Amino acid sequence: MNLTPIVAGNWKMYKTPSEGASFIELTKNLLLDIEHVSVIFAPPFTGLFDLNVKPPFYSAAQNCHWEQTGAFTGEISVSMIRDCGAEFVIIGHSERRHVFGESDEWINRKVKAVLAGNMKPILCIGELLNQREAGQTELVLKSQLKQGLAGVEALENIVIAYEPVWAIGTGVTANANQVESAHSSVRNILKELYPESDTIHVLYGGSVKSGNAEELIQIPGVNGFLIGGASLDVESFASITRTVETVQLRTL
Repeated sequence: MNLTPIVAGNWKMYKTPSEGASFIELTKNLLLDIEHVSVIFAPPFTGLFDLNVKPPFYSAAQNCHWEQTGAFTGEISVSMIRDCGAEFVIIGHSERRHVFGESDEWINRKVKAVLAGNMKPILCIGELLNQREAGQTELVLKSQLKQGLAGVEALENIVIAYEPVWAIGTGVTANANQVESAHSSVRNILKELYPESDTIHVLYGGSVKSGNAEELIQIPGVNGFLIGGASLDVESFASITRTVETVQLRTL
């Protein structure tokens, strides 16, 4: 299973539209020869419209609402996102779960809305530190996957991002054994839920940076990264992407 790796940058609440557009142009100029990595930029909603991206570059929203229209002040629908030219939507990021209180039911509704809108969800899952210390990592991942994918018939347009919550923005990276074990668990759970589906991207996220990207991308079961802080710096993001491309070329 030799999937084209994905390097996705989640900008969170950073970069104005003009800053984002400039960032993307600078990044593309540094990665003119990239052919074997899909690069996704996820700006705030205000920065999504009319971005100059085409494969291997793509854009993603950081969230959405599951309804197409309605009296939902401050929310954005899938059709609005699609009309901006984006192809992906990040769903269930730990900050949405633990800061804004999104439930697995809400996340499931959003996943199904994104798929119904002919877009691709990047479904984020991951355990808290106390859950890992209690030996509940696999239990948490299974619960999040089963509930988040409830009613979804196939995985072909879905990306999974494993992000241990205790490693997001903390500077602490899960070690290679922890990452490999978690990704193996994710794949086993998915295989149990979808026996005929074994070609799905499972990304790693959690304090990924240029200094550890090479080690992380070579861990079995890791098909790329969902990056936060390091995606805000052009040189850092480009360096990580180039590292992934270099490692991918060795496998071709």
